[in-house]
Amino acid sequence: MFHLSDFLIYCFVTAYTPGANNLLSMSNAVRLGIRRSYRFNLGILAGFVIVMTACMVFSTTLFALLPKFKFVMQILGAAYMLYLAWKVWKSSVDPSADPSKEASFLSGMILQFANPKIYIYAVTAMTLYILPVYHSAGALIGFTILLALVGASGSFVWALCGSVFCKYLSRHTKGVNIVMALLLIYCAASLFL
Repeated sequence: MFHLSDFLIYCFVTAYTPGANNLLSMSNAVRLGIRRSYRFNLGILAGFVIVMTACMVFSTTLFALLPKFKFVMQILGAAYMLYLAWKVWKSSVDPSADPSKEASFLSGMILQFANPKIYIYAVTAMTLYILPVYHSAGALIGFTILLALVGASGSFVWALCGSVFCKYLSRHTKGVNIVMALLLIYCAASLFL
């Protein structure tokens, strides 16, 4: 059975917690303005689509060849979510993440190939939530697009909110981090229910 709420919680918590994409998007928007940083965010989206597609193919192949791999992915996925919960709980927001970077389409796209967070995001979502239930090419393509859009949306939101979002997070960092960490712990536990 597909647990839509668990899947969406996992996707949005992963997409909206601070990471390279989100902090660089926010920093570029504060430094250059939303219009001049827009290409960077489009590059993030393009990179997300490419990486999500590659991860979907990899996960589907691995899932088909090694059906027992699901349990291993449950353990690894839960461990990653608990690790991410720990990191989120302990993290702070730093809006000054490398302001010298150019906000180009290519730099946004290339960042995705060096961003381990999105590989783990994709493989975990595919192997634990999607592949046990859906097998058709149409469903897999649809979920790949959904994962890319949700994943990249975090960067767009951080860029749009820029300094306003940063000020809010810096005032309420601990509370926001606790809520995000608890949601990740819930997602990790729900993998075994």
